[in-house]
Amino acid sequence: MHSSITIVGASLAGVRAAEALRSEGFEGVIKLIGDEAHVPYDRPPLSKSFLEGAMTSERLSLLTKEKITELELQIRTGSKASKLDIDSQTFEIEGEVEGFDALVIATGARARKLPNTEKIKGIHTLRSLDDSIEIRDSFKSGNPKVVVVGGGFIGCEVAATASAFGIEVTIVESQDVPLSHVLGEEAGRVISKLHTDNGVQLKCGVEVQEFKGENQVEGVLLKDGTLLEADVVIVGIGATPNTEWLEDSGLTIENGVCCDQTCLAAPNIVAAGDVARWDHRGYGKSIRLEHWDNAAEQGKHAALRLLQKDSEALPYAPIPWFWSDQFDRKIQLAGISSPGDDFEVIVDSPEEGRYTAIYGNEGRLKAVLGINRPRHVMQFKSLMEEEASWKEALDFAKGIG
Repeated sequence: MHSSITIVGASLAGVRAAEALRSEGFEGVIKLIGDEAHVPYDRPPLSKSFLEGAMTSERLSLLTKEKITELELQIRTGSKASKLDIDSQTFEIEGEVEGFDALVIATGARARKLPNTEKIKGIHTLRSLDDSIEIRDSFKSGNPKVVVVGGGFIGCEVAATASAFGIEVTIVESQDVPLSHVLGEEAGRVISKLHTDNGVQLKCGVEVQEFKGENQVEGVLLKDGTLLEADVVIVGIGATPNTEWLEDSGLTIENGVCCDQTCLAAPNIVAAGDVARWDHRGYGKSIRLEHWDNAAEQGKHAALRLLQKDSEALPYAPIPWFWSDQFDRKIQLAGISSPGDDFEVIVDSPEEGRYTAIYGNEGRLKAVLGINRPRHVMQFKSLMEEEASWKEALDFAKGIG
């Protein structure tokens, strides 16, 4: 049994790991280390309710003082770990070498940036609490023209929030249809219409050429020659796992920390959340997810793996699930969909804002998309957990369509 467990990454996955250890009866020392100055906080509201001012930073917090005391956590914020060595079971933190008995890697991911934007004011990414505060302040300063680069879920959420402020906002997306790489073109067009119906401008099938403005952004020049006026730009083009501190550590790093089916990356070391890539038994391949639900559940599973013998360890093989709030729609996706999947619309009620569609591949149900249809999402998710065939899913759909 380990006498102490170190969690690097004061994230949702890190907090859930600590909670799971105490719930399982672990009585040793738990250290929680994070590079941000803030105590761990929830990230989904940063592009939605917190950005629009409906939630305070206090309500974002994942750990109160009482909770820290209850969990007997040794927390160290504003401290960046580096130079992990799995052979000596040490890492560096603020220039000092520190040993560990067992380790949870939960360092998450960071927003990708476009080149040559660091010195231009008004160009933002959205990943942290400080990012969200800066963007919110810019939304409230005058009546800015906003350009969102990237029509993924984060970009669409930010655009919806900006539009709710009455701000003129344009999404620039390199694909012909936003979200088509995740949802397919037909469902992507449903989300596109939601935005255009609410006043958001879409520029699709075109990339950014350059940003105009020397010190402060003034516009976005697209490769088709279009010049969009812009006082504020938010870049939402995906995220990169925070693995630089693990170079030369002895771990396998390939777009994340590579783990086995149980989340074990090396003896006495596990990974969880956005930074973790693991062998998913259900999908027969290695995957990495950037979902809130996965970070929470994998944080628990990975932490408990450290308390188990190899013979006791169970694979981590959930049906992925996430949601996105845009305007008055709750968009939910369970499973993993891919371009080229079989696709069937079950419910399409634009006047009610309700929509359900399912995805299949190789004769199996693979995913379900629901817009304001949470019950349908959970029903089809249950079918996926039962490994339902595509025909069984279609038969079930006849009774609810």
